[in-house]
Amino acid sequence: MDAMLENPVFSCFVFYSTMLILKMYTIAVITGQVRLRKKAFANPEDAERHGGAQFCRTDPYVERCRRAHRNDMENIFPFLFLGAIYSMTGPSLIIAQGHFLVFFLGRVVHTVAYLLALKPPTRSLAYTIAQVPCVSMVIQILLTVCFYI
Repeated sequence: MDAMLENPVFSCFVFYSTMLILKMYTIAVITGQVRLRKKAFANPEDAERHGGAQFCRTDPYVERCRRAHRNDMENIFPFLFLGAIYSMTGPSLIIAQGHFLVFFLGRVVHTVAYLLALKPPTRSLAYTIAQVPCVSMVIQILLTVCFYI
């Protein structure tokens, strides 16, 4: 592992990936807290524990939190794969840092826009901006692989 972390691009990737996972855990905690505050539980046993079967129900804000979390999984998991492979292609550190930072900031803004229901096009713009480095990494990975085939 030490040898891998000696690669500054990979170390940078590990940092931003860890921050993204931490962000996802934070949304999971927020979702749980909102469920408790709104008394909107997905499972009957949880509802019974917190006041009765009538609390086994959905709530619009809980669902918003869940959608934000699901959107993270749909976007961050591919980034983790792409970033790891991209890190092995020997990119410039400054370019790689830019890719990772733009994706990270885009996802943070996307989450804030989702949870606070900010006016359009904030969320979709943040999503699009975060996709740019992913598309760039895909292209660079494919070009590198095609060169070696």
